[in-house]
Amino acid sequence: MISLIYIAGIVLSFYMAWNLGANDAANPTDCAVGAGVVSLKRALILFAIFVALGAILQGFMVMKTIDRGIVPRIDIPGAFVITLSACIWITLCTWIGMPVSTTHSIVGAVFGYGILTYGIEGIEWEVSRMIFLSMLASPVLSSFLALGLYRAFVPIFGRMKEKTAAVTLKWVLIAGLCFSAYAFGSNDVANATGVYVTITREIGGMPDYSTMILLALMGSVGIALGGFTWGYKVINTAAKKITRLNPLTGLSAELANASAVYLFTTIPYILFGFGIPISTTHSSIGSIIGVGLAGGGGIDKKTVVKILATWALTLPATATISAVLNKVVMILIKG
Repeated sequence: MISLIYIAGIVLSFYMAWNLGANDAANPTDCAVGAGVVSLKRALILFAIFVALGAILQGFMVMKTIDRGIVPRIDIPGAFVITLSACIWITLCTWIGMPVSTTHSIVGAVFGYGILTYGIEGIEWEVSRMIFLSMLASPVLSSFLALGLYRAFVPIFGRMKEKTAAVTLKWVLIAGLCFSAYAFGSNDVANATGVYVTITREIGGMPDYSTMILLALMGSVGIALGGFTWGYKVINTAAKKITRLNPLTGLSAELANASAVYLFTTIPYILFGFGIPISTTHSSIGSIIGVGLAGGGGIDKKTVVKILATWALTLPATATISAVLNKVVMILIKG
């Protein structure tokens, strides 16, 4: 029975990894692809290579459970329910080409499980408040940063020879893609393997070093497959449908996204002793909107409204799916 639980945990972890690649491949690649400095195929190849490097070299260091500090404890059935609920929502959003936060999908599913299992009073609302804050603040901050960076870069690159500026922008964007993919692999592979780590903790303690390396490798393979199969859906939305990117606006958006993530992680830690969880998806899309407004290309309001509506629905949708699935599982267990 325990062997079957482990196998199910691995299968579900791989499905989550696939979802990560399918939806979140856009975050490191959208600016370079949208600016036209690299093709979609080459961007996905670079994404797969550097995600694997990040996952294998550092991903095992941040393996974590899926509770996010929101609830006191998640049992084994709960771990399956939460992960499956998040996966269902992410798959649906990817299918229609909408970028969505994996972290917030998991958080919403944890809420649904937590409220049904522990009640309202069992939720850690201080942690929840920080998550809500980041949802609202990160895209706004990245938008303003992107706008400011673009206006600062225009005179700098304007003084360069056209060919020199074009070559510089191209290679900086490609380098940024590679670094972002590496960081994604080192940090976000933990979202894929969280269900397995939670299960092993409940059965007999955290996985050992060799198991974590294998989990990181499996996660990177799943992420790469997700990128190669469905990654184009969200990349096309982020890179081409929000605004028309060029190398300069692409660079501004890419740096703004990275800066916003760094600021939310570092500044609150210095001031309060903890970082604020941030969605790289929200930050990435916010930065693209910012350069669209700053660069004169404008934004496609219909696409932006669809994205914002998807974000607004993420928490209640995953919470509802999780609560319903958890109720079904509880009925089945009780017989």
